[in-house]
Amino acid sequence: MDPLDRIEKSIDLRANIERVWQAITDHKEFSQWFGVALDQPFQPGRTITGSFNMTFDEGKIMERQRALGVEPSGIRPIPPNTVFCTVERMEAPHAFSFRWIPYGIDAECDPATESTTLVEFTLAATAGGTRLTIVESGFARVPEHRRLRAFRMNEGGWAAQANNIQRHVER
Repeated sequence: MDPLDRIEKSIDLRANIERVWQAITDHKEFSQWFGVALDQPFQPGRTITGSFNMTFDEGKIMERQRALGVEPSGIRPIPPNTVFCTVERMEAPHAFSFRWIPYGIDAECDPATESTTLVEFTLAATAGGTRLTIVESGFARVPEHRRLRAFRMNEGGWAAQANNIQRHVER
């Protein structure tokens, strides 16, 4: 198995499984901790659009790419109401997944032809709350010229998002 095909992050959250499920599957709550304003509720088979509610600093992003040892690329403008993901499954309160274009702000990304990766959230009740596992897989299908960059940027992104959801559900 290619070690650059799959990202996996797990975090123990001090919140019950129903609370964590709500935070990841309610599009308004997801928007709060993820940093994107989604336009419609998650539903299996539905394509979800949204708008980023942040400004991207291209220079800092390229600096981060260099620090990760990848060839830097600029970022492409993301218009409002852009496709964010397509929901695959929702099995309350344990499994939620969607497909998206990994590191889709990459200037070298062509959304019309780019392959998607699968993002899976798995929740398990623990004595102290909930264990959340986030897996993104399928990077082997990303075009070779941006595969490593997409993998490394999303690897760091999921670490940050795990912290974001922790702050969100534990406050």
